Amino acid sequence: MTADAPRRRASEGVYDRLRELVLENRLPPDERISIDAVARELGVSQTPVREAIRQLEGDRLVVRVPGKGYQTTPLLDRDGLRDLFEFRLLVEVWAARAAAVNRLSNPAPMMRAELDRITSQRDTPLDIPRQLVTHDTRFHQLILAAAGNSVIQHAHEQTHTHLHTFRLYSADADGSFTLAEHNAICAAIEACDPDAAEAAMRAHLIEAYARFSQYFDAEMPPLSEGRIGRLF
Repeated sequence: MTADAPRRRASEGVYDRLRELVLENRLPPDERISIDAVARELGVSQTPVREAIRQLEGDRLVVRVPGKGYQTTPLLDRDGLRDLFEFRLLVEVWAARAAAVNRLSNPAPMMRAELDRITSQRDTPLDIPRQLVTHDTRFHQLILAAAGNSVIQHAHEQTHTHLHTFRLYSADADGSFTLAEHNAICAAIEACDPDAAEAAMRAHLIEAYARFSQYFDAEMPPLSEGRIGRLF
């Protein structure tokens, strides 16, 4: 074990804790983060807190404001949510089709294992929203990775879509709709049916957009795969 292993574990623990607080809105959007206060509350030095905050900056959950220090980022607004899901329609519908076409690198066994994992955990007292963030990230990354385009995969990862959307209200509090839609995508890819995989992914993204849109009072505009919005 290297000498810095304990420090790395401390930083990871602080990161996990702060990420949890942000995702659950216990550190609300636009909230100032005091490094000293966090260090005292968690019983650690300021060093792992600073390292954890740098990681959260990379996740775009925390931002440094000149003269004010660090604060949590604001929630996606209406335009940001629409832009994000139009980007996902462009990328993930294609990825689902590509994953279903390539029989040699078909990700269905790993996708099925991930679905089994989250299904078994839903019967435990663990926090469901955090479970769904982890599951959603893994599930969609498996499809992107199988599509075989590292540039698109990296671009998708940089949006941190799962972290941002799960800070919004979702009508799918227990994940039932999400998991049913994921099962449909998995079944189509497993059957090597590119048309069905494409249709299942498109339907999932449109339904997810509708669920997250309920956070906003005003009616949201429909998604368009032909419109390339701002990809922040």
